[in-house]
Amino acid sequence: MRSLWTEQRKLEIWLEIEILVCEALAKLGRIPLHDARTIRERAAFEIEQVHAIEARTHHDVIAFLENVAVHVGPAARWIHQGLTSSDLLDTTLAYQMTQSADLLLTDIQNLRTAVAEKAKKHRLTPMIGRSHGIHAEPITFGLKMALMYDEFGRAEERLQQAKERIRVGKISGAVGTHAHLDPAIEKIVCERLNLRPATLSTQIIQRDRHADFLCALAVTASSIDRWATEFRHLQRTEVLEVEEFFEEGQKGSSAMPHKRNPITGERLSGLARVIRGNAVAAMENVALWHERDISHSSVERIILPDSCTLLDYMLVTLRKLVAGLCVYPENMERNLSLTRGLYASQSILLLLTKKGFARKEAYEAVQRAAMRTWKEGIPFAESLRQEPLIHTNLSQEEIASACSTTSHFLHVDDKFRLLGID
Repeated sequence: MRSLWTEQRKLEIWLEIEILVCEALAKLGRIPLHDARTIRERAAFEIEQVHAIEARTHHDVIAFLENVAVHVGPAARWIHQGLTSSDLLDTTLAYQMTQSADLLLTDIQNLRTAVAEKAKKHRLTPMIGRSHGIHAEPITFGLKMALMYDEFGRAEERLQQAKERIRVGKISGAVGTHAHLDPAIEKIVCERLNLRPATLSTQIIQRDRHADFLCALAVTASSIDRWATEFRHLQRTEVLEVEEFFEEGQKGSSAMPHKRNPITGERLSGLARVIRGNAVAAMENVALWHERDISHSSVERIILPDSCTLLDYMLVTLRKLVAGLCVYPENMERNLSLTRGLYASQSILLLLTKKGFARKEAYEAVQRAAMRTWKEGIPFAESLRQEPLIHTNLSQEEIASACSTTSHFLHVDDKFRLLGID
């Protein structure tokens, strides 16, 4: 990913665009064919020379063109014929973002593969589900991982859509009117770069496209943050249902030798904030003056390479975290039993309503039993038997069945099949 965003690579793409424009002009008979061939054979640049010229001209594209002209000779008069700087800059950005999106899509696919393996392995590993951080009803760790798999499926879809919206180049001149270059030139050049020509442009490609791309990256980063946060919570000492892999020789604290901290998840959560901030900057870039101003340019030199490179790192890191995640089913079982069966409260409530009791009456009876378990620490099933409305209307077998986890796992296989990770 880094190599796509180096100064060297940027200028290489600039050079290729200039050459492709000359070849397209020659193909349409607008410039001599032998000059286009000379340009293809001789065109080159030295990045140090470009920078030296830019120090004098204070214009990066002019500096680049002057340096290239030294190598090409007289045929260089055709280079940049009818173009404006943004024809180079924006078409190059589109190419770089498209290439970056392809790498990120591969990252997401690899992450989903690792997540699917964990989901299948723990398809029926029981654990407590939580709402507001409080025990709710049983789930399986496999279902939790299947949810993660599904979420990053949406990330893949979202990024693919954003890639298509950003896969747009322009070779249309100073205000986008093609006054000096036929649209056919733009079409030829864009096709050679696997880009679509803009339907209409000004001096630039409109920045809502770039904002859309950055927002897709930011939402993906937020999903990474969401799962990093989940694993961090599950690693808390009081919970310890999963844990980041802790390598031999790794140290957790400069002061406390016992520490095994979720540093990878914390790092991912922090980096997500950077990408979300960059997305805000990209949205600020949408409103430009008339056919173009330059206020977006300095911002994009930071936010585009940084966001693509960061997200690449984050996706690869999360894949490694998931693949190496230590899962502790015994602790999940321990935590599942912490509330002495209170997770069955809704099952009992529904049984009572099926028996004909009003929901309010049934709810209050079950809640009284639940509060007794909370305060006295007795098993919920026993507390239920002490509640007159319940023990006189539900059999021991019905209570025992409702207090089991069986009903909670009936549809796990169906969900896996729907996701294609059966």
